[in-house]
Amino acid sequence: MSVTVRPAKPSDAPALGRMGAALARLHHEFDPQRFMLPDDVEGGYRWWLGRELKKKDAVVIVAELDGEVVGYAYGRVEDVDWNALLDRSGGFHDIWVDEKARRAGVGVLLAEELMKRLVALGVPRVVLHTAAKNEPAQRMFAKLGWRPTMVEMTREAPTSTGESEK
Repeated sequence: MSVTVRPAKPSDAPALGRMGAALARLHHEFDPQRFMLPDDVEGGYRWWLGRELKKKDAVVIVAELDGEVVGYAYGRVEDVDWNALLDRSGGFHDIWVDEKARRAGVGVLLAEELMKRLVALGVPRVVLHTAAKNEPAQRMFAKLGWRPTMVEMTREAPTSTGESEK
């Protein structure tokens, strides 16, 4: 198995849409109240990542296994965020590896390459979020040197009857 990590190209848009949609569906399965799942999620990701790969402050990379795109990662330079008390940083937003390519080091290659490319854009650190239930991703990121810094908590708004929706 030969894995290559490279910048995404416009011709990768169908694969990016498919994988982004798979990532969105996984998060929605983890917690459908927290994670949205819009109609035509594949088309949305094709559009979004296609747009982002043209930006100088964004990084969209793909992993090819024997010439087939089997994973991607996306991040971008984020400005100072006073709400989050976060200085300029790299935002590591997405990583996906198709099931058939998992446990072959593809995720590690994508994560390390995204980190390298974001640092090359001048950020002093890279920040990421993982779903609370995505323990395999959390283990991988911890092995690569990421550390927990925040815990997101979500509460649904009360309904008209005064109870939280379930």
